[in-house]
Amino acid sequence: MVTVDDVWAALAEIPDPEIPVISLVDLGVIKDVEIEDGKVRIEFTPTFMGCPALEPMQRAMEAKVDELGATAEVRVVLDDSWSTDSITPEGREKLRLAGFAPPTPRPVGKLDLVQVQRATFRCPYCGSTDTKLENLFGPTPCRSIRYCDACRQPFEQFKTL
Repeated sequence: MVTVDDVWAALAEIPDPEIPVISLVDLGVIKDVEIEDGKVRIEFTPTFMGCPALEPMQRAMEAKVDELGATAEVRVVLDDSWSTDSITPEGREKLRLAGFAPPTPRPVGKLDLVQVQRATFRCPYCGSTDTKLENLFGPTPCRSIRYCDACRQPFEQFKTL
């Protein structure tokens, strides 16, 4: 008999399709797992509407549950927006070790562009805060490109969403 813990452990093995150093569980996109009448129900929220990796993530979750000997029903929840605050502490550390600057905690209230440009961001390579925004738009909508003046390394900064 498959348990909820078995399913969470299996889902923790699925890497994010765009950033494979972090799992879907560490990314915080999996909201809930339930087992009822032998069927595993998974609720997940993509990082943004129109995510191109939506179907591959669904298929990966279904395949992992299938490996456990159960059938999965993956429900995409679009009325519960994902936030960078959903990334686990372990996930943030995995991102940092891979050269990504993890997002800062979300401030209370409205987030605006000025905060992205003025905030102090720490370089994931040397730890310096002597960094500057090079390009607001990185390889995905949730990342920007920054440059560290201390160690002269470019790096990707997760935007606080």
